[in-house]
Amino acid sequence: MRTCVLTVSTSVSRRASEDESGPLLARLAEEAGADVEAMEVVPDDFALIEDRLHHYVDDGFALIFTTGGTGFTPDDVTPEATRAVIERDAPGIAEALRAESARHTPMGMLSRGASGIAHRSLIVNFPGSPKAVAELFPVVAPVLEHAVRTLQRDDGSSRH
Repeated sequence: MRTCVLTVSTSVSRRASEDESGPLLARLAEEAGADVEAMEVVPDDFALIEDRLHHYVDDGFALIFTTGGTGFTPDDVTPEATRAVIERDAPGIAEALRAESARHTPMGMLSRGASGIAHRSLIVNFPGSPKAVAELFPVVAPVLEHAVRTLQRDDGSSRH
């Protein structure tokens, strides 16, 4: 499962703070069977996030995980950039992540992360907190292989 991790953080992109969420997300993805072939940091910039997501979709990545930019501040635009790229929603993933997050903190319901499908890629937004990434990745890990296998079928058949 070709995977990339895109950290969305202006402070990390300026090297004013350390990227803790991206490397953690990559490690968890690899433990779940993903092949993390790309990691990148971009600032909280709609056009740049959208461009990088399109790049990874066009390059054939099966899984594209983002971390950061899902909150309420004016520059938290990762969900909007993601929605500009996806062709079909995968709302159950975002709903499951929010439900799990709310089990840990009431602030979990404030996450605006999106998830969806662009061509044959699954894009999932995670919060920017390493604690949240650690708590939430196990929610999606069990479905990733099946999701990728399904997206990469050439026909519409349902093989179990």
